[in-house]
Amino acid sequence: MKRENLNNFSTSGSFSSSPSSMDKGKMWQCEMEEPGIDDELFGVLGYKVKSSDMAEVAHKIQQIEVAMGNAAIDGYSQLPAAMDDTFHYNPSDLSSWLEGMLSGLNPLPEFDCSFNSFLESSTVGMAADDLDFGSDLVAIPGKAVFANTQFHQPSPENRNQHQPPAKKAKTSLSMGDFVTVPRIEPPPAARSILIDSQENGIRLVHTLMACAEAVQQENFKLAEALVKNVGFLAVSQAGAMRKVATYFAEALARRIYRLYPMNHQPQDLAFTDMLQMHFYETCPYLKFAHFTANQAILEAFAGKKHVHVIDFSMKQGMQWPALLQALALRQGGPPTFRLTGIGPPSPDDTDYLQEVGFRLAQFAKAINVQFEFRGFVANSLADLDASLLDIREDETVAVNSIFELHQLLANHGAIDKVLRIIREVKPDILTVVEQEANHNSNFFLDRFTEALHYYSTLFDSLETCDGGGGGGGADEAISHKNKMMSEVYLGQQILNVVACEGVDRIERHESLTQWRNRFNSAGFEPVHLGSNVYKQAIMLLAVFDGDGYSVDENDGCLMLGWHTRPLIATSSWRMSDGYDERWNRRKYVQRRRAPMLESEG
Repeated sequence: MKRENLNNFSTSGSFSSSPSSMDKGKMWQCEMEEPGIDDELFGVLGYKVKSSDMAEVAHKIQQIEVAMGNAAIDGYSQLPAAMDDTFHYNPSDLSSWLEGMLSGLNPLPEFDCSFNSFLESSTVGMAADDLDFGSDLVAIPGKAVFANTQFHQPSPENRNQHQPPAKKAKTSLSMGDFVTVPRIEPPPAARSILIDSQENGIRLVHTLMACAEAVQQENFKLAEALVKNVGFLAVSQAGAMRKVATYFAEALARRIYRLYPMNHQPQDLAFTDMLQMHFYETCPYLKFAHFTANQAILEAFAGKKHVHVIDFSMKQGMQWPALLQALALRQGGPPTFRLTGIGPPSPDDTDYLQEVGFRLAQFAKAINVQFEFRGFVANSLADLDASLLDIREDETVAVNSIFELHQLLANHGAIDKVLRIIREVKPDILTVVEQEANHNSNFFLDRFTEALHYYSTLFDSLETCDGGGGGGGADEAISHKNKMMSEVYLGQQILNVVACEGVDRIERHESLTQWRNRFNSAGFEPVHLGSNVYKQAIMLLAVFDGDGYSVDENDGCLMLGWHTRPLIATSSWRMSDGYDERWNRRKYVQRRRAPMLESEG
């Protein structure tokens, strides 16, 4: 009972007692006593304390309350023995007893919570109400404790201000009068702050945006100060938002300190391929890409006896066993299948493409499909020559590109050259899967904002994936590893989008509208993916138990997204009718005009 009353005093700043201790028809008779006389109100509660010690006792109780609260928040299960093992009734000197309890408490380490000053003093001016980043950048709930437990002792001067005068006149109160008690000022608040994660998430996004704007303005001193505080803010976020903020903070730091990641080394490309395999196992994006592209190719190969696939993104050949199996089950028997795979050099100079081709040949043999494979190693698709692809007259050709064409945008003219090579091949179908984003803007802040939206959504969707596991033990360990490596895979893309420029920035994703305009101007027309492909894609997503995934049709193309945000898009194309004639006529006019321009010069 005594401890409960003590808590009432320390938390509310007022005196409380049970109704039984006072008569209903009377008010307290409050008398200001001499400094050496015990306080009557504490006496009713069972404690002995001098009136002159009132302010000091109140201050010590405040300190004990804060210290105990910090210990509970930070997970300390043991308090000093003076507080934990002994229950003190009626101490003769309450002030000394409180002092002993305080001396038994060990101060906790200090944490600097001054990050708010950066946002308030920022010359960038990114106030919380000035920006609206959309619904897909909502802070993900989490917990955070930012504690600064350095106790601020009041100065002797301030302490003396709360001491009562030497003598007070005695006053008696009657019914209806109010007791005016001098307000005891609390000590400076110990900075133990439990920050709401939702509010802190908004601060986190605004700090990232302010840092990006400072980078664009080349105010690197301010950008450095802001990026250091992103880590403090990110601690409060659980799951996806914390991970996304960490990768974006690293990317900003690399840009600020000019520590650019390397992209073109063979060992880095091999590592990226390995990460992509984990990404394939974790979530449906690559499976959706392979599945929808295969369905479009399968429809183009209907009734054909000799087919040839040119794969711009061969890697480990994960896309083709499903297509081979579908062709093997086709009515009338399977066609002869030629596969030309193009991939980057191996870090150890091994012919890994031939190893992939050998495994596919073994699989094709097992399902009775006549199979032929050729592999080409190239640093860039722009290094290809159409004559090397060995196109035969009696075969139906398909060109396939999964997340490859956007990398050509880093080099001037590379995408146009590759599209010319495709036109020379004259495929019956061209299947393209690309990220549905615009990370190719010349303005850094626009690119950063779009990337923050895009990858926040991607990481959010990863939180629901089981990583290919689904069981316990070893399966759970594999699931965790796949998910972790998938995050690293996406993190590499974030680093490239944010930290790199020029030819080193290869993750230049563009939207479906931009690709559609490019293909139309290059002489291609869209091939609509049928309703059967749509239905099959919906069935594929059911395997992942993700209620947030969505498949949308966009003018004959299919988009896979998370909730309302599309993330990847599959499109298929063929040569436009009459385009060759228009192209030849344009070249003829250019040849005729060239001598005239030379003579005029």
